[in-house]
Amino acid sequence: MNTVKKGLMTLLGITLIGTQLVACGSTSDSSQTTEPASSDKKETTATDTAKKDEAKPVEITWWNFPSFQALDGEVGKYEKQIIEAFNKKYPEIKVNLEMITFEAGPEKLNVAIASNTAPDVIYDAPGRILDWAKKDLLAPLDDMVTDEVRKDIPEALWKQSMVGDKTYMYPINTAPFMMGVNKTVFEKIGALDLLPLDRPDRTWTFDEYKKALQAVKEKAPDIIPSGFFAKSQAGDQGTRAYIANLGNSPFLNDDYSKIAINTDKAGAALDWIRQGVKDKLVVSGSESLTGGDVNDLFLQGKLAITLNYSPVLRAQNATLKKAEFEDVLVPFPTIDGAKPKLEPYLGGMAIFNNGNDAKIAAAKKLIDFIANDPEWGKKDLIQTGGLSARSSITGLYNDPEYTYAEQAREFYTNPPTIVDGYAEVRTFWFPELQRVLLGKATGKEALDSFAQKADEAIAKAKADAGK
Repeated sequence: MNTVKKGLMTLLGITLIGTQLVACGSTSDSSQTTEPASSDKKETTATDTAKKDEAKPVEITWWNFPSFQALDGEVGKYEKQIIEAFNKKYPEIKVNLEMITFEAGPEKLNVAIASNTAPDVIYDAPGRILDWAKKDLLAPLDDMVTDEVRKDIPEALWKQSMVGDKTYMYPINTAPFMMGVNKTVFEKIGALDLLPLDRPDRTWTFDEYKKALQAVKEKAPDIIPSGFFAKSQAGDQGTRAYIANLGNSPFLNDDYSKIAINTDKAGAALDWIRQGVKDKLVVSGSESLTGGDVNDLFLQGKLAITLNYSPVLRAQNATLKKAEFEDVLVPFPTIDGAKPKLEPYLGGMAIFNNGNDAKIAAAKKLIDFIANDPEWGKKDLIQTGGLSARSSITGLYNDPEYTYAEQAREFYTNPPTIVDGYAEVRTFWFPELQRVLLGKATGKEALDSFAQKADEAIAKAKADAGK
């Protein structure tokens, strides 16, 4: 029985989590070969088999979310160009591309895995990929990772790519989740000095942040000062990091065994958000808004500060704005202006173990081409608007916001996506936020309730993994 079949007993009925961001490729330096990165390491059985049958044709399926910006308005057109270039190097490998959406894609993947028709390779994010890996559905990729690449990618990103000591996602692109600010609004009301843009690291305090919101309320009454949302789990990294930083509280404890955000300070921050709605500093009806709804308000020029933003979203949104304004990036404020803790988005590729060694080896070649080809690796990265997962690859964009985003990587913290039971943990988050916004619980009560449910889910997931 192949590994995908073995994982079905635990997979059926589980709802996989969604994600909003994109994935991309990164460049390699001049010392890296354009052959698969595994060439200088001990090969796996899959690679050995592929070498013996190198001339034999093999067919693989690549499922991809719309990770790359569409060319000429056509979703998937850029991916087709990748495949065309890939086939010039590997004509014996046929790649069947299937584009999936962020809305319907997760469920389609769920059904495909359950019916033993999973794709061979996928470009996605840790939330789903690590869940699949823990269910023993994926092929390990350690033979692809050279020592050079291993050292060049930060530990926080490797933690999102591995289960135990095995690598299941090849990390390619990254971006810090931050806040987006309508700089033009602040310029028009003469309050640009209230933003931390003149500071190299752009850090700021909770009090400074509140003064900026108050200025918008008083001088631009037709603009909503700040956003918040709690309708669904999509974009929960925004609300999660927002409250954690406003309360100077980590989301999880150091060993990822328990929730740590249920502190008095974080509870007070959540209470402030509810009061902020009443004081017209925070968008009204937050309990019934999604992350997408709030970002739409931002793109319409109706919102001064949005809390679920990144360099990638900024690039994607450039052609989606309904009003003319300049958007800039700032980190989440903290109580005392201490360094914020930013969750990193990470995009990368994974291979489903469909029981065919030749397909696994071919999929590894495709991943290596997308990530490390001297020409296409850089093009892939720029097409998505992402930063390279590799620390040595910088300066790809002539834009001060990208320059700052590169610097903001120093604020990366270990994200909750790697915690056992994360798919279930995140489902408890937004209902508790709604309770606070609707006046049915205090911030501390809601965070305590969330922690109790989440801790039970983490413990159960750990126990199930040990069986």
